[in-house]
Amino acid sequence: MDTRPIGIFDSGLGGLTAVRALVREAPWESFVYLGDTANAPYGDKTRPELTALSGHNIRFLRSRDVKAVLVACNTSTANAMDAMVREAGGLPVVGVIRAAARAAAELAGSGRIAVMATAATVRSGAYERAIRELLPEAEVLAVACPELVPLVESGRTDPADPALGRAAEEYAGPIRAFGADTVILGCTHYPIVREAIEAALGPGMALVDSGAASVGTLLAALEARNALGDKKSAGTRQFFCSARREAFARHGTTFLGWPVENVTEIDIERY
Repeated sequence: MDTRPIGIFDSGLGGLTAVRALVREAPWESFVYLGDTANAPYGDKTRPELTALSGHNIRFLRSRDVKAVLVACNTSTANAMDAMVREAGGLPVVGVIRAAARAAAELAGSGRIAVMATAATVRSGAYERAIRELLPEAEVLAVACPELVPLVESGRTDPADPALGRAAEEYAGPIRAFGADTVILGCTHYPIVREAIEAALGPGMALVDSGAASVGTLLAALEARNALGDKKSAGTRQFFCSARREAFARHGTTFLGWPVENVTEIDIERY
């Protein structure tokens, strides 16, 4: 048993999709969540920039004595995973891409899988590689969706929002034309606007939530190390962000459905 918290980070609100899944599946686990809102979005940044930012995030979480790190950011997972593992100093580090690829491979009927992701994740080719390791004959279409993260971070998540609807339709068009039957939401922000995405994609497509998929992988890794928390106790919840604390708390509360209180704002570049 290990009652230390799990560390979770993302560029902002998106990683709360993983938090929601963790609280649902393992309510006894404590966690420390970091949203690097000062540097969001990550999707338009270079690989060296992403490696540096991801290093700051890992070092902060290590300073909170976490027992493992869930990288609830597809862009960091795709571009800086090896560097984060080195920075973690032996702590288990679980990313979102392999878990989501595995879930999609199990669902795909036609062998045509689409990935909605940030530009940096699409450029990396990480999803294509992960999917084809599991399904060598799979056809994969990766679509960059640069407008979605800024919309989520600004709180524009209502499916009736015209800007959100236009963006979702723009990104869904190539996926419909491709004929995918399975779509990976390859950014943890995207499930927050899942309703708008589903409406644009139309019926008959299975959606994979990358953040939720990764939680099972994380819990299995902890169980293998005999490092799960005390199942008889309720876990503690700590939230940190690097900018816009009030907006983070407000939008996080709306999304999670329970209060995101006592958010602490930090200078991430100190770590």
